[in-house]
Amino acid sequence: MALAVVRVRGMQQAGSRVQDTLHQLRLNRINHLVFVKQSPNVKGMLEIVKDYVTWGEVSAEMIAKVLLNRGEAVGKRIKLSDDFIKSNNAKYKSIIALSKAIQADEASLSEVSNLQPVIRLHPPKGGYENNKRSYASGGTLGYRGKDIEMLLEKMTVPLKGERFKW
Repeated sequence: MALAVVRVRGMQQAGSRVQDTLHQLRLNRINHLVFVKQSPNVKGMLEIVKDYVTWGEVSAEMIAKVLLNRGEAVGKRIKLSDDFIKSNNAKYKSIIALSKAIQADEASLSEVSNLQPVIRLHPPKGGYENNKRSYASGGTLGYRGKDIEMLLEKMTVPLKGERFKW
């Protein structure tokens, strides 16, 4: 099962080990999201940066929703579609098929050419609970399990110009 990792805090006081780990995860800015496979290496990396990110297991439906609303091509601000996925990767024919493969840890966003592996999100509607405390103690940081989907729901606003379809 794939993990969604969202960067919540900046690196003003972070040590070099934390900074290097955030760069390896490609979380270079606040409100950036990456999907990672579950492995002991990734869990160790998340423990290092637990005071700067929040993460949890995500369903294929939420991955598809995030990709449809916020996914972008490299260098272009175009909205993702099934045609874009099909033309840039012969293995997956639709966003749903790609999201199911990501959720099952069989694929990653970097396998689709011309697709940004990092997804830029809006700040959550209503703001973060408390970005200095762990999720277990009423804050935002650290492991949150399936509740990551509630946060992603608040942060997933369609790209500019695509919000209203008449």
